[in-house]
Amino acid sequence: MSAVEPLAAIGRADQQQLAALLVDAIAQGASVGWVNPASPDNIEAYWQTIASDLSQGARAVLVVREGGEIIASLQLEYAGKPNSVHRAEVQKVLVHSSQRRRGLGRLLMQRAEEMARSKGRSLLVLDTESASAGQRLYESMGYVAAGEIPNFAIGTNGGWTPTTYMYKLL
Repeated sequence: MSAVEPLAAIGRADQQQLAALLVDAIAQGASVGWVNPASPDNIEAYWQTIASDLSQGARAVLVVREGGEIIASLQLEYAGKPNSVHRAEVQKVLVHSSQRRRGLGRLLMQRAEEMARSKGRSLLVLDTESASAGQRLYESMGYVAAGEIPNFAIGTNGGWTPTTYMYKLL
C-alpha cells in the first residue's frame, strides 16, 4: 500500500501535479467545487492560495505518490476562530481516476484523522455530494450525516446536486 505524505510546502512540480489531479477529478464529474470546463489560470490561482494557507499553518495537504507522481490528495483546513479551535474540515479528497478502488481515499482519511488528533482537533466536518461514493466511504468510516441540502451545488457538468454535511467526533 502506498504511503501518505504531508506536504511541508507546495513547490512548482507539486503544484502542477495537484492541478492535473484536480483537472482529472473535474473531468470525471467529481463534486469538488468546480464546473467544466475549468480554467487553467483559475486552477493555478487556487493551488497558489492553498500553498499560502499551508505555509501559514491554516491547513494541511496530504498526498500519495506513485513513481514520484501525486495520485491522490486531501486537504485538512484548521478552523481558526476562538470558539472552533477543536475543529477541522476535510476538503478536496481527490484520487486520480486511474487509481480508484485501491483504498487511497480511506488511507488519506485515516491519516487526516491522525493529523487532526495530533493538532488537538476533536471534530472533523465535511460536505459531499449526496448518495456519492464519497458519502458511502465517509459513512463506512463512522462519519454521521448531519443533514442534506437539496440543489446546493451546480454539478460539474451542469444541473443541481444535493449536498450532505457530515461530521465525526474523534
